[in-house]
Amino acid sequence: MVAAHGSDRLHGLDAVRGYALLLGIVYHATMAYLPGQGLWPVSDPHRSLFLSGLFFVSHMFRMSTFFLIAGFFGHMGVEKRGVRAFVKDRAKRIALPLVVGWPILLGGIIASSLFGYVMTVGHLPTTQEHAALAAHAPPAPPLAFPLTHLWFLYLLLWLYAATLGLRALVLRLDAGGGFRARADAVVAAVADSPLAPVILAIPVMAAFLFGGPWRMWFGVTTPDSSLIPNLHAAVQYFTAFGFGWLLHRQPALIGAWSRRWPLNLALAAGLTAACLGLTGVAPFIGLAQPGVKTTAYAAAYAVAMWAWTAAAIGMALKFMGAESPVRRYIADSSYWLYLIHLPLVMALQATVVRLDLPAEVKIVIVLGAAFPLMFASYQLMVRHSVLGAILNGRRAPRLAKARGQMARTEAR
Repeated sequence: MVAAHGSDRLHGLDAVRGYALLLGIVYHATMAYLPGQGLWPVSDPHRSLFLSGLFFVSHMFRMSTFFLIAGFFGHMGVEKRGVRAFVKDRAKRIALPLVVGWPILLGGIIASSLFGYVMTVGHLPTTQEHAALAAHAPPAPPLAFPLTHLWFLYLLLWLYAATLGLRALVLRLDAGGGFRARADAVVAAVADSPLAPVILAIPVMAAFLFGGPWRMWFGVTTPDSSLIPNLHAAVQYFTAFGFGWLLHRQPALIGAWSRRWPLNLALAAGLTAACLGLTGVAPFIGLAQPGVKTTAYAAAYAVAMWAWTAAAIGMALKFMGAESPVRRYIADSSYWLYLIHLPLVMALQATVVRLDLPAEVKIVIVLGAAFPLMFASYQLMVRHSVLGAILNGRRAPRLAKARGQMARTEAR
């Protein structure tokens, strides 16, 4: 996913979007080591409260941050290219990887899950064991479908379609621009306010409290098991995407988050500590029960999500605004790494499951093997290939070719 040129801020935003995807790889790597009931196909006997805390914090904000930046760049793409070219680009870079990649990656995930079962139990699941696992599985949601970790691509398509539809409606009904001017004024007031995380948290806090069953410890339920996104995810991620879309109409506003990153970081850390104080660091899979504790937790969690998002974006703008070849490479590669990581991470988790080592050591081994392999696959298979043109919007020239182009340019 490519940053646009001409603004240092865009380099920072593209970097933090890439790091949010890489954080997702770390997030999935922690899941084999969470205390309590096994929540992952590879269930390691060594568990860690530290990794549980890392899982909790990263789940709070990484996808909200990603979707806000996706909305920001989405509006930029429509303004630069027009709707028709934007839709064509999204079909190539989002829909095509989803349709082509899903069956391949699902097969890899199933194979890695079976490998993990064998490494843990010593044999493939018998018919009785498979039936027992199925009996303990939660009820399937409406239109159940295993989107796996590619759910974010599916949801992006929903968000693009909904936002372009709303945009067309506003352009038709607001010919004079009065409604858009008032909307811009509201967005400017929110973005420039130190209370921005509180204001932006209101929709998802309401969804937590009034939107049906909710597992408090896990915050926004990942919409990976149904073709209909759950209410909590739909509300939070549409809010993030929509705010990012509108924010790009006045891009200078995001500079306020650069100035306030210490405040937002302190708010995020304090509210996260409060949330963990209310529920504990170990995962709790029970449903929230009405009451003061649940209300306080919903408010703290919702504001913490937005405070983390504002802090992450603010720090990226403050400290990663200048163009950096290393950060650019990481941003370019992050999409491919995230697409392919899950079967590999699960297979590596299964490989070390029998080692008598602390969970923290095991995850270092898993990630220490996974990242070099994935970066190598990007460099050798993607960066200079048609795949790179599909995923990143352009194929990176090889070094010799790039030097030749530079020499020809200088000779002119």
